[in-house]
Amino acid sequence: MKSLAQLFSFKGGVKPASHKVESADCPIRPAPMPARLIVPLRQSAGHTAQCLVEVGQKVQKGQMIGAAEGVFSSATHAPTSGTVVAVGPEAVPHPSGLAAPCVVIETDGEDRWGERTPLDWRGGDPEVLRGFIRDAGIVGLGGATFPSHIKLKPGAAGEFGGRIPTLVINGAECEPWITCDDRLMRERAEGILRGAAIMRHLVGAEKIIVGIEDNKPQAVAAMRAAAAALGEAQLDVVAVPTRYPAGGEKQLIRVLTGIEIPYGKLGTQFGVQCFNVGTAYAIHRAVEHGEPLISRLLTLTGNVARPGNYEVLIGTPIETLLPLAEPRADTNGYLMGGPMMGFTLPRLDVPVVKSSNCVIAASPALFPQAPPEMPCIRCGACARACPAELQPFELYWHSRAKNFGKAQEYHIFDCIECGCCSYVCPSRIRLVDYFRFAKSSIRAREREKSAADLARERYEFRLARDEREKQEKAAKLAAKAAETKAKLAAQAAATTAAADDASGEAQKLGAGGTASEPADDPKKALIAAAMARAQAQKAASHPENTEALNPEVQAEIQDIEARRAKLRETAKAAQPQDNN
Repeated sequence: MKSLAQLFSFKGGVKPASHKVESADCPIRPAPMPARLIVPLRQSAGHTAQCLVEVGQKVQKGQMIGAAEGVFSSATHAPTSGTVVAVGPEAVPHPSGLAAPCVVIETDGEDRWGERTPLDWRGGDPEVLRGFIRDAGIVGLGGATFPSHIKLKPGAAGEFGGRIPTLVINGAECEPWITCDDRLMRERAEGILRGAAIMRHLVGAEKIIVGIEDNKPQAVAAMRAAAAALGEAQLDVVAVPTRYPAGGEKQLIRVLTGIEIPYGKLGTQFGVQCFNVGTAYAIHRAVEHGEPLISRLLTLTGNVARPGNYEVLIGTPIETLLPLAEPRADTNGYLMGGPMMGFTLPRLDVPVVKSSNCVIAASPALFPQAPPEMPCIRCGACARACPAELQPFELYWHSRAKNFGKAQEYHIFDCIECGCCSYVCPSRIRLVDYFRFAKSSIRAREREKSAADLARERYEFRLARDEREKQEKAAKLAAKAAETKAKLAAQAAATTAAADDASGEAQKLGAGGTASEPADDPKKALIAAAMARAQAQKAASHPENTEALNPEVQAEIQDIEARRAKLRETAKAAQPQDNN
């Protein structure tokens, strides 16, 4: 049944040759299993997954080999059974040809599944379901590879009350040459819509709109038939005009709903969320069949004798797939992705990853060498073609001059890198390359700034900690000093009485006739006590020698002692008296 939905238009865009007929009628076929799989641990726009396996370990198909690291990450899994033979940096698909952490699996040919556990999503906790999707490794398969569990979490606040009223399923597939989404919609439409129903449940959407370019009539018919069979309420399959880049998220939302997303804003802020058809199908397989994302559809086309669409295991080296398409002799390179947004592969031993949707064999006839760049003439053609309504020539000047602050003022991060500006530029300036350079430079500077801020925070925290420890140490020393002073005062108080007794004893031993006054302070009391102890020790160490004496000698000694005592009394009486 034809949709009666009102359609809108987005500004800009181009109409390049589609080159879809070469592979559009080729049904999906499974690609042969390679001898080795190279599975990158980072296959999302988030953080690298934490490796869970080691060399020599046996793994089963679907077994998690990389756990999501934090919220903004996604898991990775073994695409088949085998043995881990390496864990470390390997070349991955990227224009730079740089390496990234990977797990290399030597396949055993048994393709033996591990435990598969579907999830009852209709009555369960939404947070549990989102965690299940994260652990299944589901990311956006339209190219951005944004972790899907994050996009499926609506905000708790806002005018929509923690819900996203409209869910858009993107089947536009506007990039030339690529037909894998077209074949997916033709052959597996029911699975796509079942996945969309799970998404609707999570975001609380009232309606689902499936947008498909009108150059895919078989896909539109298949999706409408599946929608009628499922009987899903408020589900509309809409054919949209063919114009590149109608598959851009903001552009498709504009066409289907009339909502124009401003600079720096997201669709969710306006009650709309968008997912690729491949992502919806992957969620269906994960939730209802317990199968994580371990394969994806990929188009092999271009300068080949046998173009086609294949279901390929993640980690399959590109060089093992090329014989399936039989590249022609004049092939001079390979592109991953489409001609508008893709890039030339620097080497062919890199693996298929979750973002890989197409490999195009290039030839001089299909992709002639670009002429040299000429100076910008400020004709404005790029601005008229820009679907994001930016000023690409201004962005070009600022990016080329490395004036990144100005580039940000001109909203460079709203550029979707669709390539329309480069496509229409009469000076053949590769504008998107400059924009990518500027974006990566800005991100690198922000990372450096974040690292510097973190280092400063750590330094300030260390200084604060040292100061706190210094104060705590000073407080402990002060407390100990106070405790010592209190003990000394207690000892002084305890010895005051002993000092008084010692003064009396000193009088008896000849220290003077006047009794000494009590000590005025603890220190004097301690001194007096020490003197008393010394005199007592002296008296004890020099006892009177009265042993073995006859009575006559003892009587003589006593007489001498009596005379000495009398002399002391006389001397004492002769001393002047103190009138004070």
